[in-house]
Amino acid sequence: MSIISEISEKIQAGKTKDIKVLVPQALEEGHTAREILEQGLLSGMNVVGEKFKNNEIFVPEVLIAARAMKTGAEILKPYLVSDNVQPVGKVVLGTVKGDLHDIGKNLVKMMLEGKGLEVIDLGTDVAPEAFVSTAIDEGAKVICCSALLTTTMNEMKNVVDECCARGIRENVKIMVGGAPITQEFCDSIGADAYTADAASCAEVARSFFA
Repeated sequence: MSIISEISEKIQAGKTKDIKVLVPQALEEGHTAREILEQGLLSGMNVVGEKFKNNEIFVPEVLIAARAMKTGAEILKPYLVSDNVQPVGKVVLGTVKGDLHDIGKNLVKMMLEGKGLEVIDLGTDVAPEAFVSTAIDEGAKVICCSALLTTTMNEMKNVVDECCARGIRENVKIMVGGAPITQEFCDSIGADAYTADAASCAEVARSFFA
């Protein structure tokens, strides 16, 4: 097995200690940082995402794999910068105003990063203006809004409206998700995409940068 395949398998198994050894070893063997990132770390997380989507693994396994991936990415960061490897694109993420739930949002963040996207995580209780101002300042093409309460889900419409008011609606894709959200609701507020789980969200977000 090649060292790159081994890195991918260790990511899937969440073996952080092994990643700490294998990533520097792969660099020493002459593999580029981009190759290790894309064919090792990200391909491993893609498998994790697929398995999670198919209910073959659950949140704890995803968290362990994501921790291993983060460790590998930290080791690669200086090499990626010197090779001028850019993230695929930027995503602004947050739980909407009035809602303090963040487990789903945090899972989405990991899956997005697993697809090679840079995530600007605004946390919870995020005002529409904050989503939009950050997207403008950071040049982000996607805004992901999460809500767990039926009482806060209408804040997502306010994010759409704020994008229109600030003149960036044509340049930004708005994604919505969370327990009470449906495709019907997504369509009714004029958002671009609804996904039922974190892995699907990451796939759709990634497709917006294709």
